[in-house]
Amino acid sequence: MALISYRNLTVSFGGPLLLDDATLAIEKRERICLLGRNGEGKSTLLRVLTGQVTPDAGEFEKVPDFRVAKLDQEIPEDLPGTVLDLVAEGLGHEADALNNFNQVSRELSENPQDSVLVEKLDSLQEELDRTGGWALEHKVSGIIDRVGLRGEELFNELSGGNKSRALLARALVAEPHLLLLDEPTNHLDVPGIRWLEDFFRKGDLAVLFVSHDRAFIRAVANRILDLDRGRLTSWTCDYDAHLQRKAAVIDAELKQNAVFDKKLAEEEIWIRKGIQARRTRNEGRVRALFKMREERSSRREQQGLAQLDANGGQLSGRKVITVHKLTYAWQDAPLVKDLTTTIWRGDKIGIVGLNGSGKTTLLHLLLKRLEPVSGTVKHGTKIEVAYFDQHRAQFDENLTVAENVSPHGDVVQVNGSNRHILSYLKDFLFTPE
Repeated sequence: MALISYRNLTVSFGGPLLLDDATLAIEKRERICLLGRNGEGKSTLLRVLTGQVTPDAGEFEKVPDFRVAKLDQEIPEDLPGTVLDLVAEGLGHEADALNNFNQVSRELSENPQDSVLVEKLDSLQEELDRTGGWALEHKVSGIIDRVGLRGEELFNELSGGNKSRALLARALVAEPHLLLLDEPTNHLDVPGIRWLEDFFRKGDLAVLFVSHDRAFIRAVANRILDLDRGRLTSWTCDYDAHLQRKAAVIDAELKQNAVFDKKLAEEEIWIRKGIQARRTRNEGRVRALFKMREERSSRREQQGLAQLDANGGQLSGRKVITVHKLTYAWQDAPLVKDLTTTIWRGDKIGIVGLNGSGKTTLLHLLLKRLEPVSGTVKHGTKIEVAYFDQHRAQFDENLTVAENVSPHGDVVQVNGSNRHILSYLKDFLFTPE
């Protein structure tokens, strides 16, 4: 029996169907990658599996006591407490006494003479002894060891990659049947990604993940789910085989549509003849034409490609940024030391390093958003800088896409020419609504 299965699954939020009569079954130990264009409904499908979204129609079955855990792509900010506290949260109320014990222990270490805290700690210890709560601590510690962290570390002081590991441990501690992940490699460095690949390949957990990281998909997935215009298709193959098979399917669809459109055009010419069409009294042909019109109007075309123009603004000088003996430290730990380099017009540079090694700090230094301890950063002539940070802090989620991109009007200037904001956004596959 599959861990969970859906039949005739339909989901819509007022527009085109995100899931159209979809069928899905997930077995033990499957590592499934869910593919689809942005906006197709991948995150919606994940929320259906967690129970956060109720389908408009469909039937499902699941094993008894089915447990699902989800790891989101965005890392929560300012989560209090240690890694141990965070991971124990994954056990729910079952671990309340353990969490309270750890919290009181920390408070008592700062106020060892506080008799109220001593009494409270004794009471919690008795409760843990009575209920077997220490086994939960052993379980939590074991999961933390598996992801390579230390329980006493403060979550907010971890690098982005290690925060992802801690959140993964919180998801795993409840021993789910199915683990859902949305862009799991987003905040990981290369060693972290390799670790995650190995973790999933060696485990026996069923995993369904959304990713655009082709190398990660190739390394992990043993099945592909493709969500395209509401249709959910399963491909029991690796990623590269899926690409070949999907291309063949799309090619066949385009040819079939071309034949259909040609036939429809011929029938439209026939019906426009008017008198001749009525004289033949071919009512069946007329009904067939109406049906073809309905079929054509309901067809959902494959999403096109974004029209990205990487042309810069006014031509800069040959030297874009000049760096000389740049040094920067954080809490006495050097992140950048005696860096000397030149960025030339036309350079395409990738900055690679471990999480927490200072990659974002270096960008801020190059943009003059941070003052170095020593050294200089000089910008060349006619420099225009666009900065897109990983947390998308420059966007207001309460505004529309158009309002974010062009807050002061309906016109944007692109490469010296004025364009209406909606026309410009179509290049990036955004619809007017």
